[in-house]
Amino acid sequence: MTTDRQRVLIVDDEPQIRRFLRISLVSQGFEVIEAETGAEGVSRALDEAPDMVLLDLGLPDMDGQTVLDALRSRSSVPVIVVSVRGHEAEKVQALDTGANDYVTKPFGIQELLARVRSLLRHHGAARDDPAALRYRRAGLVIDLGARRVSLDDAPVHLTPKEYAVLERLVLHAGRVVTQTQLLREVWGPTHAHDTHYLRIVVSRLRHKLGDDPQAPYLLQTEAGIGYRLLAEPDPPA
Repeated sequence: MTTDRQRVLIVDDEPQIRRFLRISLVSQGFEVIEAETGAEGVSRALDEAPDMVLLDLGLPDMDGQTVLDALRSRSSVPVIVVSVRGHEAEKVQALDTGANDYVTKPFGIQELLARVRSLLRHHGAARDDPAALRYRRAGLVIDLGARRVSLDDAPVHLTPKEYAVLERLVLHAGRVVTQTQLLREVWGPTHAHDTHYLRIVVSRLRHKLGDDPQAPYLLQTEAGIGYRLLAEPDPPA
């Protein structure tokens, strides 16, 4: 039987967590697929093509990071890690190697559902709608298709590095992009630890885009991890 409902794969070895997530997701109109081991999770993700994966890292047969690596080698399915592991280094590793978001257990179900909805909207738009390349917030307009940035109808002139960092934040709007990912993609693998380069560029972007680092409306710093384009874009005019 076919369905037009979005499907979420839960990969977690705790039956009570799977049940809690299943009830919550089904109540919001999602179809749920479940796996209790890493191997089953990889198999079901590749065979059944879910719209999203909620992935625990502490699985009985393999580490969830191995599952994430296996998924990323063959799929671009959005993945939210949902794990009791809250150490900064583990969050950074998961985000650096392909997770789209990270939620630490215990978590608020409404927050998790909001992240699921936001990520699915963004992923679907980026895949199907060229308008996803256009970001609007207050007087700021970022048009990646035309490579134009304007603030209150005045053009904003960015250096190539400034534009490259902003472009990646727009493409991942609402999600954390790690320092390492930005440094590797913009400056190259040999600069993966040169965080001072990135801090300078982000500071210049904030200045040019009118963003106050003390009360940001656009770029939020996730301390020790990376940056997030803070707000949902305005609806198209």
